[in-house]
Amino acid sequence: MNWFTKTFSSTVGRKIIMAVTGLFLCSFLVVHLIGNLQLFRNDGGEAFNVYSHFMASNPIIRVMEIILVLGFVFHIYDALVLTRRNKAARPVSYANNHPEENSSWASRNMGLLGTIILVFLIIHLWNFFVPARFGGLDGVVIEDVEYDNLYLRVVESFQIWWYVAIYVISMVALAYHLIHGFQSAFQSLGLDHKKYTPFIQKFGVAFSILVCLGFAVIPLYFFFLV
Repeated sequence: MNWFTKTFSSTVGRKIIMAVTGLFLCSFLVVHLIGNLQLFRNDGGEAFNVYSHFMASNPIIRVMEIILVLGFVFHIYDALVLTRRNKAARPVSYANNHPEENSSWASRNMGLLGTIILVFLIIHLWNFFVPARFGGLDGVVIEDVEYDNLYLRVVESFQIWWYVAIYVISMVALAYHLIHGFQSAFQSLGLDHKKYTPFIQKFGVAFSILVCLGFAVIPLYFFFLV
């Protein structure tokens, strides 16, 4: 196990962990967005509440939640370790350094973007996940079965302008984070090739914009149209 520990505690190993956990979290975003699209159904929130109940009660989903939390923890921890190592390797910036000439804004500000996303995640979990899992929501009866009315919490939350603003700004930050992280993940996994990299870059940009736009539209819809 010594070689395993050394490999995945090295800079290269941690980049691999960052890549794997990052791509796993990307898949979670897609699933989460598909579920949230139930909010647009004109049924008073019935489909969304049934979906939320399934996510909260299905044992397989509950196990996946644990894996998801571990994915977040490893991703954040490795990001902090790699950032600290990079600063230690070059504690003093070069006198004539123009990073904007050979790197994107997102790549130079991944720490800032990640911090914005982490703060949003804490607020988001406290507002939706904690009440949904540990009580605090009103009940609603659907076809003689009582469900937690998470839809009502969504509607009420997205009537608050500052919460909507935080949500949308965080989705912009997430989009920039994903645009750089998606391509970097493939590079870290050794899947960088001059023939396929341009497609990966374009797909990563399209994926990042569409997914984050899908999330951002939800609070805007409820704030302006509901």
